[in-house]
Amino acid sequence: MKKFGLLLAGGIAALILISNLGPLFGLAISLLVLYFILKQFLKTDSTFKKIAWGTLGLFILMAAASNVPAILAIFAAYVLYLVYKKWNEGESTTSYKNDDPFVNFEKQWSELKKF
Repeated sequence: MKKFGLLLAGGIAALILISNLGPLFGLAISLLVLYFILKQFLKTDSTFKKIAWGTLGLFILMAAASNVPAILAIFAAYVLYLVYKKWNEGESTTSYKNDDPFVNFEKQWSELKKF
């Protein structure tokens, strides 16, 4: 039942991520352009160029703000990461009883040495 819940959550997160890939790419590109505009704005000394770069930066900032659904895509990617981590966590922990007395002794000895 736990695997079914993880599969369901992962499927929903994958659908949300796929449906919001366009805004995610749009946000990434607009933030990249905004970064370069900011670098040029800080580099220039002319007042006219600062106004021009500032105006262009404002337009690109509005374009980035229009891609707000990309936040859902980022959240869905994080949920997919958590589902993947939980899915593999259940398989990697194999609980078996080891009857070898030396292994148990070494485990108990390491616990005693901690104190």
